[in-house]
Amino acid sequence: MDARDTHEPSFRDSVDVMFNRAAAMLDLPPGMAEKIRVANSTYIVRFGVKLRGEIKTFTGYRSVHSEHMEPVKGGIRYAGNVDQDEVEALAALMTYKCALVEVPYGGSKGGLCINPSDWDVDELERITRRFAYELIKRDLINPAQNVPAPDMGTGEREMAWIADAYKRIKTDDINARACVTGKPSNVGGIAGRTEATGRGVQYGLREFFRHPDDVAAAGLSGTLSGKRVVIQGLGNVGYYAAKFLSEEDKCLITAVAERDGAVMNENGLDIEKLKAHLTGTGGVKGFADAEFVENGMSVLEKDCDILIPAAMEGAIHLGNAARVRAPLIIEAANGPVTAGADEILREKGCVIIPDMYANAGGVTVSYFEWVKNLSHIRFGRMQRRHEEAWHEMLIGGIEEMTGAAFPTDTKKKYMEGADELSLVRSGLDDTMRTAYQQMSAVWNARKHEGVDLRTAAYLISIQKVANSYASLGL
Repeated sequence: MDARDTHEPSFRDSVDVMFNRAAAMLDLPPGMAEKIRVANSTYIVRFGVKLRGEIKTFTGYRSVHSEHMEPVKGGIRYAGNVDQDEVEALAALMTYKCALVEVPYGGSKGGLCINPSDWDVDELERITRRFAYELIKRDLINPAQNVPAPDMGTGEREMAWIADAYKRIKTDDINARACVTGKPSNVGGIAGRTEATGRGVQYGLREFFRHPDDVAAAGLSGTLSGKRVVIQGLGNVGYYAAKFLSEEDKCLITAVAERDGAVMNENGLDIEKLKAHLTGTGGVKGFADAEFVENGMSVLEKDCDILIPAAMEGAIHLGNAARVRAPLIIEAANGPVTAGADEILREKGCVIIPDMYANAGGVTVSYFEWVKNLSHIRFGRMQRRHEEAWHEMLIGGIEEMTGAAFPTDTKKKYMEGADELSLVRSGLDDTMRTAYQQMSAVWNARKHEGVDLRTAAYLISIQKVANSYASLGL
């Protein structure tokens, strides 16, 4: 029997266990820890949509965990198993995540209990627009109060529908486009949002490998280049993390697990070809130049340097944690390691880069999109050509003084002004670097107290939220 069925704490319980462990190490005012821990409110909406000749009733959720800063922020997921406990746990993680990476939002999360594959596109649009209406009329979608984004089962398409629904209701709101993030670029989205969470995983690993003591604590050495990586889930997050790590950092993606199994190749998988195969067939089975494994979850126990769980919560649990051999895990998904598994892995010496940091790329770039929508101008539009003219003048002056031509490739790169994508990536890189440096400092200073990276992340975020509440008079 799966150990999770009898002894495993739920996802929500796991979040609370990890929160309580850190909160006990802080000197907070009486009652403050409980104020931060609990969700402020959770709304359950049930609505009907006439489909296929009958009225279908759907259940949706929107949880607001903390309003120490507003608006609150968090994705909307579509899944058949969405429930109140899940959205409240995810909303809590959003609060801590935003505080950790210094994105000025409170935490929220939403979900609709639906399997998107059961409905065609027109039906999904009608369902989404009605769900959006139910949230909008309760101010649970609002640029100044609650700003959703994509999550599992949703994407740019759904965000465009929601933004349009909001604009049709709030016709006088000049900031209507800022009511959601993760939109297509032609309706107010931002360059780099789709890749953001996977890119954040890459930047997080890069920063980890800039800290030799932290690398050594994981039993590793050297740089990120050449490291063997196993990835669970080749959805949006897993795909971009795998793509960037293999193409830019020369990592070897030796195994990828998906719903129908896993594929392995010790010499490294071609991620672009694998993604095309997955898109075309719906699974990884039959992919050339790789060994297929029927039990896909078994590759989580494969020998590797870095394990990246990038799918659902609870992938690593009491039933398999003892067999996980990766010395370094980076949580690209929300809650992929349960509280029970976390304890087992820490005792083994495994270093875990926690989800509230590792997958913060999405909310960071969502923040950039929100700011762009409020400013009503794309990043780079005002200064890009000025930068190029200035750099051209500088290079011309150097060439004139020296009588030598500037190297062609260097000249070309230097003279390119920063466009929106470059600025977004730069801002995300800075965010991930700064947050990791804070975590690493706390981890190394308090290892003797049993603090790991996850606890360090909680310590930092809880203290920041407590400081905000104190400033508000609580």
